[in-house]
Amino acid sequence: MAIKKVVVIGMGTMGSQIGIVSAKGGYETTMVDVVTEKVERGMRRVEIFLNGQEKKGKMDHSVKEKILSHITAETDMSHGVSDADLVIEAVFEDVEVKKDLFKKLGEMSPKDAILASNTSTLWIAEIAAATNRPDKCIGTHFLIPAALTPMVEVVCGPVTSEETHNMVIDFLGKCGKETITVSDSPGFVINRLYLPMVNEAFFVLQNGIATAEEIDRSCTGGLGFPLGPLAAADAFGLDILLACMKTFHREFGDKYRPCPFLVKLVKAGHLGRKAKKGVYDYSN
Repeated sequence: MAIKKVVVIGMGTMGSQIGIVSAKGGYETTMVDVVTEKVERGMRRVEIFLNGQEKKGKMDHSVKEKILSHITAETDMSHGVSDADLVIEAVFEDVEVKKDLFKKLGEMSPKDAILASNTSTLWIAEIAAATNRPDKCIGTHFLIPAALTPMVEVVCGPVTSEETHNMVIDFLGKCGKETITVSDSPGFVINRLYLPMVNEAFFVLQNGIATAEEIDRSCTGGLGFPLGPLAAADAFGLDILLACMKTFHREFGDKYRPCPFLVKLVKAGHLGRKAKKGVYDYSN
């Protein structure tokens, strides 16, 4: 089987970016979300990103148009995945939500279709167990912004087949991505190292050791990070960070306790850029 059609489930920030990656690789790409407004918002994200790349001189107009020609969007998931070769899930980081989705995908998609999860902290084994094809389930952990970040972390569950792994590696390579393959464990490698550091930045802010700007500058100027941890958290969503830290806390103990200030911001609805307010204010 060759991968020809790719379906991305979820048209939030990450799903929209993954759709761009797939379409740029030349694959027929369908993007699905259950609400019409989310589909429209997701397509606006795609167009804004591509227009920005063209305006900066990083993408030719013809390339932008070719990418857009490979993308369709809809709200009917059963129709969207009915002829899919690869389905990539990019929904909220909640294991029950993902298990329910994978159960449905196993019923709706062709029996040979590969089901991939973009989870950043959850067990692939647990998600795959909800399907009728755990051997065809795999983790594809894209990093924000997925269309620009060269690396994808590939996660094999305990029964992921070698064929599934090889096909996904080939797909990502044709999309211009480098890959690392890791074993199934909460957070895998990248987030197991990175997210506790971001959580610690909230503790530093909470304890008044430095301002948010100073914390971020210490990491960009002193450690060479492209974006400070607090600004990064605002970019991918404080609710996402909190959900990930709750998983770590549950799996690994109190060492990974979410910062109370992070919890407070999420309860207040200060989720980052998408809410116009997080650690920083984006209202203007």
